[in-house]
Amino acid sequence: MSNKPTKPKGTRDFGPKQMARRNYLINTIKDVFTRYGFLPLETPAMENLSVLTGKYGDEGDQLLFKILNSGDYLGKVKNNLESYGSKQLTTEITEKGLRYDLTVPFARYVVMNRNEITLPFRRYQIQPVWRADRPQKGRYREFMQCDADVVGTNSLLCEAEIIMMLNDVFSKLGLDGYEIAINNRKLLTGLSAYLGQPEKESQMCVAIDKLDKIGKQKVFEELQVNGFSSSSINELDPILSLQGSNDEKITVLKDKLSSNSVALEALDEIKETLEMVENMAGNTSTVTFDPALARGLSYYTGIIFEVKLLDGSMGSISGGGRYDNLTGVFGMPDIPGTGFSLGIERIYDILESRSLFPENLDQSTEVMIINFGKENSTFALSMLAKLRSQGISTELYPDAAKMKKQLSYADNNNIPYVIIAGTRELEEDRIVVKNMNSGEQQIEPSKDLPEKISTMLNSNN
Repeated sequence: MSNKPTKPKGTRDFGPKQMARRNYLINTIKDVFTRYGFLPLETPAMENLSVLTGKYGDEGDQLLFKILNSGDYLGKVKNNLESYGSKQLTTEITEKGLRYDLTVPFARYVVMNRNEITLPFRRYQIQPVWRADRPQKGRYREFMQCDADVVGTNSLLCEAEIIMMLNDVFSKLGLDGYEIAINNRKLLTGLSAYLGQPEKESQMCVAIDKLDKIGKQKVFEELQVNGFSSSSINELDPILSLQGSNDEKITVLKDKLSSNSVALEALDEIKETLEMVENMAGNTSTVTFDPALARGLSYYTGIIFEVKLLDGSMGSISGGGRYDNLTGVFGMPDIPGTGFSLGIERIYDILESRSLFPENLDQSTEVMIINFGKENSTFALSMLAKLRSQGISTELYPDAAKMKKQLSYADNNNIPYVIIAGTRELEEDRIVVKNMNSGEQQIEPSKDLPEKISTMLNSNN
């Protein structure tokens, strides 16, 4: 008795329609990345565990998919299984794992190829990653990540271009109603000092990062538990609630934090970045300076970004920022960089829910030739070759089935034109071209078919 086929939990199949839409989304992003001078990069699906472990914290290490060594992997440990702990056993039977993200493999690549690459190095990478997480809506064990990074420069031009690229990508996709929140890690460092708790910067950031999820009151309660005084919280409250334009917020904070050089440097960097965008004729109306933005602070060291929809219907769809020590974990310190990641899966869901995908993306074949068997085989095969040589996507129905079945196939596969050439049509050289959308039929000599069909297709575009 055969087993019923299944797929692993947390993974998905993508049919032709879904793949056509995903390719449209990814190709749109690639076009923007390429226009900004980014080069493509790919790394292996699996990495040595020595590369992956210890980079994501204890929780991240638990979510790594590990690959068993080939061959008799239990042979050398089977006599001592009872004496092994789980961690020790793991090191004995597995040496590799599926990549958890694209950042650590990128850092490994930069270090291993430091003599071949030229700094600054601009790369984009769009590949699947794997996490042994509990599957639920919007969270998968296999999903696509889309990263773009520049390493080897401290220039704020990189941050300005991130804003430009985000606006360009969303504009090309027809997606509006989003906000690019921007802040600076240095500002949060200065803010913790301003509150008299410089040693508790991490606790402050972890708490305020939950502002959207648990609300201000719960954030303040968490800060109190972590030792922040009521007076400190009272000083923090108006900063987190700061309103006005980006320039107005910067002016207010410069006055309030005037004695803190780190905070002033952070505010100057934000202002300079936004001015660069404006000088490149970019759109800053989508950018909001948010002093409460505090993403990934164990990782980022300068300006940080996060993109959300204004209607709150989806979580973050992009994020990133500057980091100072991407390659330090592999013994190559002090390589500055900045980058961002686009949430492909979430952006796909938004485009689908808003009906923003172009129609007929899954249409591959443009013309189908009806198969009448031997009576038109010479004509059909010759015309198939001619149309394809003209760059027209063409197929010949493989079997001499009933006309109704062949037309139904063309209709179900969104093939816009069908060529009908039976014995009578061939004898009179009056070939029928049927428009499957309108139902109209056009009579053409066989020698004119490639040019006529090319004209029809161009007129529809």
